[in-house]
Amino acid sequence: WPPAPDPAPWLNRRMRAAAGLLSPERRIGLSAPDFQQAVAASQVALSRPLRVNEAPTVPSRWLNRLVCLLGGLPDQGGDAALDAMRDRGRIWLELASRIDAPQAHGVSLTRAPRPSPKPPAGTAPARISVSDVERLIRDPYALYASRVLRLAPLDPLHRTPDPALRGTVLHRVLERAGPELATLDVPMLLNLSAEPLDDLVPWPHTRALGQARMARVAEWFLAGEQVRLHAARPASFESAGALPLGTTGVTLTSKADRIDMRDDGGLNLYDYKTGAPPTPAPQATIHKQLLLVAALAEAGAYEGVPPRPVADAAYIGLGAAPKIVPAPLDEQSPAETLARVAALLAAHIAGTRGYTARRAPEQDAHGGDFDHLARLGEWDI
Repeated sequence: WPPAPDPAPWLNRRMRAAAGLLSPERRIGLSAPDFQQAVAASQVALSRPLRVNEAPTVPSRWLNRLVCLLGGLPDQGGDAALDAMRDRGRIWLELASRIDAPQAHGVSLTRAPRPSPKPPAGTAPARISVSDVERLIRDPYALYASRVLRLAPLDPLHRTPDPALRGTVLHRVLERAGPELATLDVPMLLNLSAEPLDDLVPWPHTRALGQARMARVAEWFLAGEQVRLHAARPASFESAGALPLGTTGVTLTSKADRIDMRDDGGLNLYDYKTGAPPTPAPQATIHKQLLLVAALAEAGAYEGVPPRPVADAAYIGLGAAPKIVPAPLDEQSPAETLARVAALLAAHIAGTRGYTARRAPEQDAHGGDFDHLARLGEWDI
């Protein structure tokens, strides 16, 4: 006591008074006699948390005044009384701390090490997607938990908009727009985006934001389409493909956002992103998705698309700052990328390399679905 005042987001104090409502301080005043009676008992424990949600707290004004008053009266024995109060409280704090101390119960515990399991032969996943490859590089333990142990996080009790939903809506819109790309204008594209938003997004404000994002990039996207359509003609949208990954016994799967056929027989590949697409340097080391899609396309893994060399591949970023980022085909061929991924997966399957938790996270602050299973916190990066 006193509690923090209510921020009152709807009415300030003057508006409350004009409406005949009580002031926020009235509740504090009414609770003062209750507090005064309680604090006058023969034995009282005054306690407060030092931290809440990992953030330091501030003592209440009353407790601050009590400490300052007693600490400023040495001639009257105030500081000695304050020290005695703290000593009596320290006894209870020490007892409480023993509850979580395993040594107090005769148990000796050591911290869990960073896990790097090597499951037995025959437990490798039968199929992995091209997006799983980044997890295999960044957080092999997450791939182990989801594809070997076949675990999945529970759906939230209250669903909220997330980047995955934005990506789903964008791909649905551009898949519907595919056959009409040559004749589309901005109003037509916005009209095509309305139906997927209505079908997939149950929040009116999120639908409005989605439509506003599409309006912001529509003109830029359609201007780029004139260049892309001049270079090649669309042959496939959202096509599923699969290819055995070397001698691992694992099938690599993919869904190609868009494949265009050039007049010279080559292929142009495009992958749509709602956020910032990866730059060429990370694509050569970690973000292998587009290079792997190119490898599957050259192998004829997509239905209706003959095996042809990939002449160009690029991410089309449709986020706040739209841009096109090419894949580093000159630095690392699709076949070389496929061979490297097959060798990496083969090492995990053979047990010469463990599924190490959080091996190379993009940002240490980003949490994963399986960090608690990996006992993150007993170890760190």
